[in-house]
Amino acid sequence: MIDKVIVGSEEWCSLPELKVPAIKVRVDSGAKTSALHAEQITPFDKNGETWVRFVIHPIQRNVKNSIVCEAKVIDKRIVKSSTGTRESRYVINTEISLGEKSWVIELTLTNRDSMGFRMLLGREAMTGKIIVDPDERFKFGVVTPEKIKEYYNTTNIEKHGLRIGLLASNPDLYSNKRIIEAGELRGHEMHFLNIKHCYMKLDAHQPEIHYRGGRILNDFDAIIPRIRPSMTYYGCSLIRHFESLKVFSLNNATSITQSRDKLYSLQMLLNHGVDIPTTGFANSPLDTNDLINMVGGSPLIVKLLEGTQGKGVVLAETKKAAESVINAFKSVGANILVQEFIKEANGKDLRLFVVDGKVVAAMQREALPGEFRANIHLGGKASIVKVTAEEKKIAIKAAKAMNLKVAGVDIIRSSKGPLLLEVNSSPGLEGIEGATGKDIAGEMIKAIEKNFKWLNL
Repeated sequence: MIDKVIVGSEEWCSLPELKVPAIKVRVDSGAKTSALHAEQITPFDKNGETWVRFVIHPIQRNVKNSIVCEAKVIDKRIVKSSTGTRESRYVINTEISLGEKSWVIELTLTNRDSMGFRMLLGREAMTGKIIVDPDERFKFGVVTPEKIKEYYNTTNIEKHGLRIGLLASNPDLYSNKRIIEAGELRGHEMHFLNIKHCYMKLDAHQPEIHYRGGRILNDFDAIIPRIRPSMTYYGCSLIRHFESLKVFSLNNATSITQSRDKLYSLQMLLNHGVDIPTTGFANSPLDTNDLINMVGGSPLIVKLLEGTQGKGVVLAETKKAAESVINAFKSVGANILVQEFIKEANGKDLRLFVVDGKVVAAMQREALPGEFRANIHLGGKASIVKVTAEEKKIAIKAAKAMNLKVAGVDIIRSSKGPLLLEVNSSPGLEGIEGATGKDIAGEMIKAIEKNFKWLNL
């Protein structure tokens, strides 16, 4: 008969095979499976078998101490969390030591930042081994802060390059996944930070940025903002707070804010000698007729100042249609730009991707038949294009004028020469990486490395 050990609802244990000397575990007979907090989970092949490499921060709310682990994958399964959400998780086998008792358990790997414990021990791992007394805690002793310091000042601790946060809304977007992947491939510690899960403590003596669950984000080296237009105000407020904590932002808050104001950004570009299509802006519907004439008459383009990805952009083919569209927008208080229509562009424009003052890739976007907007999100087709020295010069000048380290610069070819349409501070990577085969995400990481004079890569 196997002697069962009585344990409390919380205990300190170790995971010898993963080289984790001490980790606090929640012992929960109400949970079926056991789980370990893991980040940067990356599968790889080893001798024809699937393994995973992952990073553990074994001490809750302490992200300075990291242990890089590797383990063979025994399964990948859907697990229902305590909050009711279903998640696909890698499953590994590893040894656990609790008191004087050791045995092998199954562990699922997941992010437990929002939980109170880095590890959960479920009933499958307890069967035949332990009995839980929920009134007890730490029956095998408490690991003191001094002991923690001793444990985690060992060679087990491995600092992974720079600590970089990707500040965005959707971790599943191609661009966001590629940036995380590129950073990890270059040896950096990458973290996805959901904008909506971040909140700020404004304090003269101890300012902080917190993440849902109580994690403090002050120890990042850099952030890469990917702010969707609807989150510009809050996102830029967060970036400013990071900047006040001396965290480097690949695009700073001021530059992003300026780029999102279409009228102001065009005024800035003109002041830097960048040519744009003739553009008009007026407040009153009484000025509609003169506004139309100002840009050369119909056909013309009407743009909502708040529009993105081709939304809120209308082609008015006749003067009457232009008057109707302009007055309709004005009647609901919308701010619009009126811009000359470049017919000779024939539904095509150029997207030049600028990183750290260099054009790293370029593509041509071509609109669907019957459509004048070439945006990829609207079904536009992307292809490789050879851009001229003048077009490169315009793109670089535009990014510099907006003070953007990363910019998607849209240019249209006209009979007057290349004209700048727009500068995007969070340009998508999928279309241009797919068309050109260039590692643009990697170039973005290199720009951060250059700021830190990071040479050991």
